[in-house]
Amino acid sequence: MLPKDDWVLLSYVNTKLRDGCESVEDVAAELDADASEIVERLSAIGYRYDGESHRFCG
Repeated sequence: MLPKDDWVLLSYVNTKLRDGCESVEDVAAELDADASEIVERLSAIGYRYDGESHRFCG
């Protein structure tokens, strides 16, 4: 289940990516969620996934 607050979602996803998840899809699987929903919600608050730094950046 995804956090309802997009800022909490951003923090959670970036923490999971930093601590060992290899991709947004891996994070989504742990949350039993759709990776595209995560990307869309974070995009709506101005954040995009940066493959080079392996995190969402604003």
